[in-house]
Amino acid sequence: MSELKKTPLNNYYQEVGAKLVDFGGWEMPVQFTSIIEEHKAVREDVGIFDVSHMGEIRVTGNEAVDFLNYALTNDVSKLKVNRAQYTTIANEKGGVIDDLLIYKLDENEFFLVPNAGNKDTDYEWLIGIEGFDVEITDESDDYAVIAIQGPNSREMVQKHTDEDISEMKMFNAKQDIDLAGHTVLLSQSGYTGEDGFEIYMKPDSLEPLWKVFKEDGAAECGLGARDTLRLEAGLPLHGQDLSPEITPIEARIGFAVNAKKEKFIGGEILKDQKENGAPRRLSAFEMTGKGIPRTDYEVYDNDGNKVGYVTSGTKSPSTGKAIGFALVDTDFYEEGKEFIVKVRKREIPAKFVKNFK
Repeated sequence: MSELKKTPLNNYYQEVGAKLVDFGGWEMPVQFTSIIEEHKAVREDVGIFDVSHMGEIRVTGNEAVDFLNYALTNDVSKLKVNRAQYTTIANEKGGVIDDLLIYKLDENEFFLVPNAGNKDTDYEWLIGIEGFDVEITDESDDYAVIAIQGPNSREMVQKHTDEDISEMKMFNAKQDIDLAGHTVLLSQSGYTGEDGFEIYMKPDSLEPLWKVFKEDGAAECGLGARDTLRLEAGLPLHGQDLSPEITPIEARIGFAVNAKKEKFIGGEILKDQKENGAPRRLSAFEMTGKGIPRTDYEVYDNDGNKVGYVTSGTKSPSTGKAIGFALVDTDFYEEGKEFIVKVRKREIPAKFVKNFK
């Protein structure tokens, strides 16, 4: 068994007694105090997450736009400098190899941020695409990343930079700015449904910047709260709600697929699904009976026919309700419709909802 990778904060985690787990081959904190406390801090105030396990891949060259438009599902040609875009890497069958953010740093320079467990797969996939004049570099070891999230996160970040960030909107970025004496790439983005930023920096800046925000009163947050926050916000997780067997259209992230592009990997199937619909759809639901849904629990109609399965589930700290995503037959879905989730040997009623608020 290979040794787990560690972020530059690992020694600090040991010192403060954070609960650590294996996540995508990385030793990461699942919680510092409690998932509920950390979740609440992000919803009501501000929390910080170490997301240095995420990958960073740089793509440069005269044909960078053409290459990325072929390799990714969204339309990179629409990106302006200092803007980011949500997109996916699809396989030939339209399944999601990964979902990621792509930043345009200069006319022929792009910065991709893949999921931690998929970084190597993504890199190998990209360098295996032939016929384009591009240079692809895995720079993951050169970066550490803090996500600072919550309604008071903007005010907290602004205290430590002379750069005006008051008008930064979702997926806006600022390069090479000074933040508390550290040079960073600042992105208005996140994975919680709240206002917030992702801060890319050199690894040796991670611990001092982390402590700056902690001393300001930001709650230290782990993967547990990250998962409950993203699920409440209706954001999919690769490996559960997204996979090489699930297309972006099925996962209800069709906005990450530009069907007007002439040719891209998986395009034929994705264009057809976007125009004519997909056979399955990722659907939000809440339990109406007692029980918490978990990944791979089976979903049945009220006549005992299997119609899908749970991809993600949890108890919402904000509402107290048990919520989840299920991948179900498209013909079966209807908002408000009741069905059954098999929780071990029990059959527990649930219903589809528009969102989890």
